[in-house]
Amino acid sequence: MLVVVIISSFDLCDATAVKRSNSTRSISKFVSTNTKDESDELNFAEEFLPVNDERVTRKMHYSLKMHSYSKVQSNILHNKAVKLFPIIEPILKYYGIPDDFKYIPLVETGLREGTSPRGAKGLWQFMPGTARTYGLKVSRKKDERMNVRKSTIAACKYIKELYGEFNSWTLAAAAYNNGSIKLEKAINRQNEDNYFRMRLNRETGSYVYKLIAMKEVIQNPKKYGYKEEYYSYSFKSLPLLAFN
Repeated sequence: MLVVVIISSFDLCDATAVKRSNSTRSISKFVSTNTKDESDELNFAEEFLPVNDERVTRKMHYSLKMHSYSKVQSNILHNKAVKLFPIIEPILKYYGIPDDFKYIPLVETGLREGTSPRGAKGLWQFMPGTARTYGLKVSRKKDERMNVRKSTIAACKYIKELYGEFNSWTLAAAAYNNGSIKLEKAINRQNEDNYFRMRLNRETGSYVYKLIAMKEVIQNPKKYGYKEEYYSYSFKSLPLLAFN
């Protein structure tokens, strides 16, 4: 399984660096010796990468490399996962959203947090208008985009709506990144509804690969040069009423 981060947005200078490891060598080994069976297991929400597709394989290997410790030089992503996932996971489950969507906040915020140049804010990087549409209060005095529980509930409602429109979790993730209107136009123009075979803009075209890569490095940290197993908390189901 894999995980993904928007490495291009990382402010590595602000990250808490950890002692350098031999991750470059381990990643190179993975890229060069990865077996067909192992590649076949990579997926997002049980939607698997096409096999024997050189373009898909190249993009996936690149995303894995960019999420290795040799590139990130920090364990901050794993620390964030430990803190956030116990809150996010039960909410996703309650709304029927695949567990893999919990990696979106890690990809969206990377090694830093704040407001994007376009005005998106919070773990789920909601724009003000979209946030209000899905029940969040956004004003000078109060901005619920910064509330982990409430913003996750809003994200679940949005993602569920996107899935209803595209009938695909990978396309729902792509639409979350780029908007449903733009994605629908791309599908009609290309006559193709398999995310991995579509030709999309650079950000959206790499988005699901980043999610898969993020999942992989969080679940298999040592494989990608991270020194410790941070993702080790014991999850216990919380009362569903807590999310109403």
